[in-house]
Amino acid sequence: MARSKILHPGRRRFLQTGIAAGALAVSRIPASAQDNPMPPDLRQALEYEQLGAVLGNASGNVTLTEFFDYNCPYCRASVTDIHQLISEDPQLRLVLREWPVFGAASLYCARASLASLWQQKFWQFHAGLMSIEGEADDKSALRVAEAVGLDMNRLRRDMDDVVIARQIEHSWILAEKMGLSGTPTFITGDLGAFGRQSLDELRSMIAEVRRSRSLAMIVVGQTDCAGKKSPEPHIGRSANAAEPSWREAQRTSSTVP
Repeated sequence: MARSKILHPGRRRFLQTGIAAGALAVSRIPASAQDNPMPPDLRQALEYEQLGAVLGNASGNVTLTEFFDYNCPYCRASVTDIHQLISEDPQLRLVLREWPVFGAASLYCARASLASLWQQKFWQFHAGLMSIEGEADDKSALRVAEAVGLDMNRLRRDMDDVVIARQIEHSWILAEKMGLSGTPTFITGDLGAFGRQSLDELRSMIAEVRRSRSLAMIVVGQTDCAGKKSPEPHIGRSANAAEPSWREAQRTSSTVP
């Protein structure tokens, strides 16, 4: 099986000046009010992967993406809220993206996390590692993996798979392109929020995206007296937005107990 070197753990370039190519405003601004909504190809790259944790309803009508790190205290604090959102919202699709910004220990944990998907124990591993006290590193990751029943020999082999290296690299590319500042970052529709978000704030973001889409459908469907359709609202691709060429990949889903 092909192998690839893992990214250097010290890599941590953040674009603080906003959005590269007008991809996403990381703020709580309604989609209809933005000058540069997320281009469709960027959304495709963000929300669909060859390998990655997709929780909740894989065909849900709203996708919430979280960039997280196992050593981020606010990411750990959000686990309960994430579980609650999935439990209460049958139309929510949740994408969890490992973004190991805290160094080598976090990178090791991200590799183990992605490898656990191939044994259908992602959530057990994820929740277990997020619940520990102290640093998440190789020792704690392996201890949690063994506790949740992962095949340890297979886990170690899978952690070195080129697919996992590419997944982590892709998350870095997306984060840098969108000018993300760190973890946790939550993105849904054309909305983004950085830092600790309460359960109600996450609910509000999701509801806002649904309202915007419903309004867009109503406006597009309206006709004037001459039978002509009204102009479409400014939701979707920006005329000046660059569109990455990443293609859709087969996605791997993971269930939450």
